[in-house]
Amino acid sequence: MNVTSVSFHSEGKWLVTGSEDGTIRIWDLRSTQVHRTYDNGAPVNDVCVHPNQGELISCDQAGCIKQWDLSENLCSHELTPAGDVPIRSVSLASDGSCLVAGNNKGKCYVWKINEEKSDLPRYQAVTKFSAHKKYITRVLLSPDVRYLATCSADTTVKIWSISTNYEFKQEKVLQGHQRWVWDCAFSADSAYLVTASSDHTARLWEMASGETVRQYNGHHKAAVCCALHDGAG
Repeated sequence: MNVTSVSFHSEGKWLVTGSEDGTIRIWDLRSTQVHRTYDNGAPVNDVCVHPNQGELISCDQAGCIKQWDLSENLCSHELTPAGDVPIRSVSLASDGSCLVAGNNKGKCYVWKINEEKSDLPRYQAVTKFSAHKKYITRVLLSPDVRYLATCSADTTVKIWSISTNYEFKQEKVLQGHQRWVWDCAFSADSAYLVTASSDHTARLWEMASGETVRQYNGHHKAAVCCALHDGAG
């Protein structure tokens, strides 16, 4: 079965993977052994580590978003924003303030994350909107939490500005890829975005202008994931 997602712990001592086999595994990089396995019950499409490093957020083909508590070794919260419509991607704000998810029908869902000890629900739905008319393949909040990038089967990447009251406004449409855009990664200063596409290329975009700064050629098949290490931070 395909591994669909990889996310590193902040100190680089372990990583978490999600798979089409319905499992989420935590790997100890010092021993290369599986430290823990969660049975998600459905193919996992994405998984990320909460900034507090104590929780994981996953999404799956059955339309569920789950919070896994590492200390309790269990699923503590579950969200199903659109029934059984598969959730393709999830992104957590770097400050832990909100969660964004994108699904197979082009919809985005946003939750404010409250403290566990507060009287409010842990995940408080604040808005939802239609981002694309086709599949969303990736949602990604910028490091400064000012923007959301959404990648799609419609060959575009859309950039949404985020207001303090969680209103999302479309700022730019990044156009240039010829096929599905599968993945994206922000620079540490949120000024640039890298994207990967089925058109065999990756592109570096300048956020301020929305223009392609550089195109990376050479792949003979689809480029489906990307990462950026710019030496900052």
